[in-house]
Amino acid sequence: MKKIISLVFASFFLFHLGYTQPQNPGSANTSGKMHLLSPYFVFKTESSPHGVLNKESKGSFFPGKNREEGFTIKLLVNLREFNREQTLLEIPGIVSVNLKQADPSNRDRQNYPAFTMSDGSVPVLEASIILTAPVEKVFKRELTIGFPIAALKNPWGQHELILNFTGVQCTIYIDGQIMDNDFAIGYPQFGEKNAWQIDPAYIDQASIFFPAVVPERDRSKKNDLTPDVQYWTPQGHNAWVGDVATLYHNGRYHVFYLFDRRHHASKLGVGGHYFEHFSTTDFKTWTEHEAAVPIDGQWETFGTGTPFVFNNKLCISYGLHTSRIYPIEMTTSPILKEYYEKHGKIKPFPFDFSKGYPSGSTYSVSENEGDSFKKSKMLFHYSENPSVYIDPEGKLKMIANLRAKGMWISESMDSTWYCINPDFPPGGDCTFYFRWGKFDYIIGGFVGLWSKSIKMGNEGWVDMVKEGRDFYNGINVPAITKIHDGRFLMAGWFPIHNGWGGPFVVHELIQYPDGRIHTKWMKELVPDTRDTVVLAKRTDKAVFFPIKNKSFILSFDVYPAKKKSGKLAVSFLSSDKDGYGNACEFQINTKELTAQYSFATKDVFAAPMKSLRQGALPQRVGNYAVENLTGTDKPFSVRILVKSTPKLGGSILDSEIAGQNTMISFRNDLVIENISFNLQETGIRNIKIMKVEE
Repeated sequence: MKKIISLVFASFFLFHLGYTQPQNPGSANTSGKMHLLSPYFVFKTESSPHGVLNKESKGSFFPGKNREEGFTIKLLVNLREFNREQTLLEIPGIVSVNLKQADPSNRDRQNYPAFTMSDGSVPVLEASIILTAPVEKVFKRELTIGFPIAALKNPWGQHELILNFTGVQCTIYIDGQIMDNDFAIGYPQFGEKNAWQIDPAYIDQASIFFPAVVPERDRSKKNDLTPDVQYWTPQGHNAWVGDVATLYHNGRYHVFYLFDRRHHASKLGVGGHYFEHFSTTDFKTWTEHEAAVPIDGQWETFGTGTPFVFNNKLCISYGLHTSRIYPIEMTTSPILKEYYEKHGKIKPFPFDFSKGYPSGSTYSVSENEGDSFKKSKMLFHYSENPSVYIDPEGKLKMIANLRAKGMWISESMDSTWYCINPDFPPGGDCTFYFRWGKFDYIIGGFVGLWSKSIKMGNEGWVDMVKEGRDFYNGINVPAITKIHDGRFLMAGWFPIHNGWGGPFVVHELIQYPDGRIHTKWMKELVPDTRDTVVLAKRTDKAVFFPIKNKSFILSFDVYPAKKKSGKLAVSFLSSDKDGYGNACEFQINTKELTAQYSFATKDVFAAPMKSLRQGALPQRVGNYAVENLTGTDKPFSVRILVKSTPKLGGSILDSEIAGQNTMISFRNDLVIENISFNLQETGIRNIKIMKVEE
């Protein structure tokens, strides 16, 4: 016990004295950085407004004739502290703009606590539009967007607020910068003459334009943010990365992702997802592009797909999830499926071949190597998540998912598609194919993985999950792509607060001769660190350390007492040594060849967690285990990266074992202030901590 106490106090003393490694005096700024587009827009108005309120608090206006082309409201607003909800502008039954206080503990949907005032309060500005939806059963719904005022550089004072409803989406801008947006189903019901009013205590001027003003990106203003690519999320308090699709073409690695706000709750709950795009040639400098596949119509919301190169053109396939908006009988899906059942094949149809809303598989084609895409407006299948790819023999194939299954083949995107394997893969959400050396692989999206020798043709697929040899490590819908030097990357996302969408993440893959795949950190994307502190040079007893940085990398070397024996656990605690309320434990069992994340329990090891094979859900990045560790039969190193930001509202834990096994966990509401080690038949050396640059 005296030795333990001595170690604790010695480590505490060294930590606070800043016993640092001289070889790492500061950040080298070598990690992959995202160079973002300007977030600012300008609104050029050539026509006069249809209504203006200056000193008058009330008035009326006459809207334009084509009201489906939307409207733009410009407000000169004075933001100041308030105690109760304030209505800044109101068009009765149509639009309202309000100030309110949000719950600092509620991250549902809008994630307003991403930005709080110095006193912990979360004042927000919201705009609501009443929409009448043109569906089979007409209904009225309120579409609300907003932002926390603390997100502004200078929260209080005068700002220009623009509410822009294009007929497809509604966006709120402050001083030219996008703060929030959402997609519409339905239109506001303006009358021939409409009353409106403002609160002159907050609004100096209001003007309304019909139709909506088309904003232009202000390229004269640069985005001065260059965030790390690893664990990146799009700019905004409620913006996340959804399903990822990747491609390496002509020396450039392309990342297409479904842009998400509100964890799939946008567009009145159907998602409102579309494909954004960024790319890199060296994995150090990443460039954000304009949206690859934007939403242009109210009937559109997109599902996962794949990029591919056909006839020397960069294409991206994706699904139209129109049946989430309209009853499937009002879509083209039944007609496409009926055609296949009648003819045993399916041919492409133009979007307007019937009165039904387009639904199923479609694609877009790049005009200039990836920076400008044009929608084909062709439907080539009834699958709502198509995975199109070029196989190693150069043939155009597709794996059908969501409302379809099986493997399909065609001569071109505009030719007939034939099913060559109707029962495999067995459908699902997001299935992808890749070949590596002597093996073919098919990923099932969240939990499936099959492999076979290339000698087996289209048969002989083995379920690697049932064998406990999968690579699921918390990354959702992994997209795997071969880059230069024969390296393979796995990109995807993981959920925040149990919602759909989260940070972007890339791990590198390792293949073994038997075809099994393991994962490791990608060296180009390890975040920059500084201030390396040696917490302890060696110990074989339980130890405890305070942590002063919210984001850091913890590293140490493990020395099992015997071959394939012993275990260790690192507990991440929120406040003091006894703060186990939402504490997390990371455990490695070198005897069972397992690693796991679990809740932490004081003074004892957590009970074994289940693996994916045993029924766990690693895609939720909570408590789960991975099996069949490699590289742990001799001394090995462990690295654990912890990242915590106000937007996340918790902590990411990304661990790497022996440079060939990785696991990701996210812990809601956990800000780590202490760590402790628990050891059994195991010693550890060189315990170091490095601050992660923000």
